[in-house]
Amino acid sequence: MFRVVLSLNFGFILNDVARLMRTTFDRRVKSLGLTRSQWWVLNHLFRNDGATQSELADILEVKKATLGRLLDRMEQKGWIRREGHAGDRRAKRVFLTDEVEPAIKTMRAAAAEVRRDALSGLSPAQQDQFVDALLAIKGNLSRQDNGANGEAARKRKR
Repeated sequence: MFRVVLSLNFGFILNDVARLMRTTFDRRVKSLGLTRSQWWVLNHLFRNDGATQSELADILEVKKATLGRLLDRMEQKGWIRREGHAGDRRAKRVFLTDEVEPAIKTMRAAAAEVRRDALSGLSPAQQDQFVDALLAIKGNLSRQDNGANGEAARKRKR
């Protein structure tokens, strides 16, 4: 039987590191009373404030209805607001509110601490090399994924 040493498989290692970072972050922001889904939405809105619900669902890789229910709860808490899209009456744009700003600041500080702790023991040069390697891997996979998506779209048009 073919066996691979999974402890040296970078895919498994990367998944474990991401899981450990998420659970460490969860623990550090628990006092904010946010679920993982909520802080994930807030984080992506911090990067893409004003995204439409559809764009946000695509970014988060969740169904639109699931995101809609989550946004309903977040809107009730005053953390986000939704506005109509000028170019599309059916679309809603999602924005962070001033009320959630203290939580965002706490989340950003906790995330910086998690990243600092994760990279402790690595020299600044090693940290730069690590991030560069991750970006290269992300680029490789994005190009392959976009190529596959483009090919699938071309086949559908035939």
